[in-house]
Amino acid sequence: MEYISMDILLFLVATGFIAAFIDSVVGGGGLISLPALLLAGLPPTMALGTNKMASAMGSFTSTLSFLRSGKIDLHLIKFLFPLSFIGATFGVITVQQIPSQFLKPLVVVMLLVVTVYTFTRKEWGDVSTYQGITKKTAYLSGFAAFAIGFYDGFFGPGAGSFLIFAFLMVGFDFVVAAGNSKALNFASNFAALLTFIYFGSVNYYYAIPMGLAMILGAVAGSHLAIKKGTAYVRPLFLFMSVLLIGKQLWDVMH
Repeated sequence: MEYISMDILLFLVATGFIAAFIDSVVGGGGLISLPALLLAGLPPTMALGTNKMASAMGSFTSTLSFLRSGKIDLHLIKFLFPLSFIGATFGVITVQQIPSQFLKPLVVVMLLVVTVYTFTRKEWGDVSTYQGITKKTAYLSGFAAFAIGFYDGFFGPGAGSFLIFAFLMVGFDFVVAAGNSKALNFASNFAALLTFIYFGSVNYYYAIPMGLAMILGAVAGSHLAIKKGTAYVRPLFLFMSVLLIGKQLWDVMH
């Protein structure tokens, strides 16, 4: 069995809990969990695969929490889930052939548009205006599920923010948009995880303890989001979007 330092293990458990707490609501937990795994000494590819396994455990838990509270539109999600899964699978396959670096400037612009638009529409997402599946919403949400799933498998940062924004555009309030986005995020995480497992890029000694901590963080974060509602989710969404913009700008400049 691979020796694991207790200090490293405690560090990964703590960062996993915090990452999942945030990620369960608005995404962006990878900003915390992935650097933690790199600091633990894992090579980049192994860190990505290990992070996907732990994140999949957390996003599955978040999905269950939102589902049990009635904060996921299951009628819509059951059609979008396979699209997100297939999109992520194509994304992971594509990134093996094409470097993902060229996407970074585009992602900065897209995140900036999402953040500014959400910030300027003060009442947006307070109350649901979703009227059910129409031909227009079916096409738009289907395209968004596949495209963002592809993006999550291909590159990833900001996928949760883009999903929430897409569901807000359809008319959902912030909490149900967050619940719907976690269901699709689990689909893309799981699809990417299967590929990383196939290539042997998962360190289970790190992934399992971190994943268990992420389960606890996901339960705590999603329950708080459901309890506090839009007043909690909206500012956290904007805060994490700004952090994501800053991180991508830093990567582009360096």
